[in-house]
Amino acid sequence: MILKKTSVKWTVATLIITFLLAGCFSPLSQKNTSDVEKSKSVSEQTQNESDGVSSQTENASSNDQPKTEAETNALSTNETEILQDFNNSTQSASSSVSTTQTMEQQVKQKLSEMTLEEKVAQIFVITPEALTGYQTVTAAGDVTRNALKNYPVGGLVYFSPNIETPEQLKAMTENTQKYAKEIEGMPLFLSIDEEGGTIARIGNNTNFQVKRFSDMASIGATNELEKAYEVGDTIGGYLKQYGLNLDFAPDADVLTNPDNTVIENRSFGSDGNAVAKMDLEVAKGLDNHQVLSCFKHFPGHGATQGDTHEGFTYTNKTLDELKESELVPFQAAIDNDIPFIMISHISVPNVIGDNTPSSLSKVMITDILRGEMGYQGIIITDSMSMGAIVNNYGSTDAVIQSIQAGADLILMPKDFKAAYQGVLDAVNDKTISEQRINESLERILRVKLEMSY
Repeated sequence: MILKKTSVKWTVATLIITFLLAGCFSPLSQKNTSDVEKSKSVSEQTQNESDGVSSQTENASSNDQPKTEAETNALSTNETEILQDFNNSTQSASSSVSTTQTMEQQVKQKLSEMTLEEKVAQIFVITPEALTGYQTVTAAGDVTRNALKNYPVGGLVYFSPNIETPEQLKAMTENTQKYAKEIEGMPLFLSIDEEGGTIARIGNNTNFQVKRFSDMASIGATNELEKAYEVGDTIGGYLKQYGLNLDFAPDADVLTNPDNTVIENRSFGSDGNAVAKMDLEVAKGLDNHQVLSCFKHFPGHGATQGDTHEGFTYTNKTLDELKESELVPFQAAIDNDIPFIMISHISVPNVIGDNTPSSLSKVMITDILRGEMGYQGIIITDSMSMGAIVNNYGSTDAVIQSIQAGADLILMPKDFKAAYQGVLDAVNDKTISEQRINESLERILRVKLEMSY
């Protein structure tokens, strides 16, 4: 690829110099019409091969009279501009190729520079309260900076108590990212649940003058994709403004159980294909503002009995049945390179043979989501402080099991510091291999190194 572009560069340079010399010493008026058209064709072909290099040789003067000093100087300036444009264009093309080729090298380099402690910290997304030990955090100062030095986590998630006013929120996120840049050399995932409708931490705060949306079920019922895009575009716009770069949205659940009390009107509807289309439009709108989207809650909360916030939740559907409906939006997410998928604590006994939550199941994460469905992005768990986990598993044990199953990011363990130390100990005693941690870090770093602060 590089050799090809270098060859084109010399070809274009040779043609340009030839045409310029011809313009200086042989008036174009001496060429017949076919020669002019032939030159133009060659120039156009060269322009296409050179990624848009603009050749201006056809604009050389055709006047047979000797050029004045001003005309000669103008031609000289024009030649300089042509060559400068050419150099800028080829340098830009080379830079683009170089960036593509070196991204994996950058990831490997960054990974090689990290300590084990830094690697383990990066797999957690926690609240600012869990990071600092404060009861309610609404600002970021020395306490936050020092906490990030000790625990350089992968990200923070904000809830309504953290959000007071536009000025306060923006100052908090700006300071937090500044500290992350100083300490980690890369951004934090600063995340929020901002679906629109009932789940909107900023949208439902009256101190923020942002557009608010009805529930997603109403929008889904219109079958108007542009309305779903408007949700993502609007929310993405104000999240970007307030320094947030990861939205745990859209809700990709297909509401196939009419008695479901968890999702209800958060879902775009009961048809998997329609939900998928709406979700992708929301994601497109978020991406328009460089806000990362996260489809949730794999393998689909719309068919479940119970609430994972409270305790054991399950669906009796088989894998084939899930593929017909609940998994359709997630497959669409995979096919369209959505950066995050959130895995829930839903149990699917007719898929894996027992009641293990999906978030702890290697069958669901590695075999199905990664293997059978082909997902290569970041898998983040739903909050590990929910009843479905803490009522049935030790907090640290659940985190370790989730990592072993293939999860990349752990969201909100009940006791972050204990979980962090537990994972560190598990790597040191080989319960979890460092290679397993590295696999997740490569996915995380790949996204972070492409982000801007």
